[in-house]
Amino acid sequence: MARKQVTLIFPQHLIKEPVVYLMAKECEVLPNIRRAKVTETVGEVTLELEGTDDNLRKAVTFLEKKGVKVEPVVGDVVN
Repeated sequence: MARKQVTLIFPQHLIKEPVVYLMAKECEVLPNIRRAKVTETVGEVTLELEGTDDNLRKAVTFLEKKGVKVEPVVGDVVN
């Protein structure tokens, strides 16, 4: 299993949607929330994702297609 840390920036219209849950279920990855700042207008979440390399790529693609900005965490080391 590989791990990847990413910061997600949600557009306002997706803040109340279960995007992380849907990504985890559809892409078969395990998310672990490391940090979150969510208000009515801003959604920023740092996640550690665990899964196969292929599923991690699918998860990032899934999020980007939903309109979530995905940024790698600086200094992230994939195991």
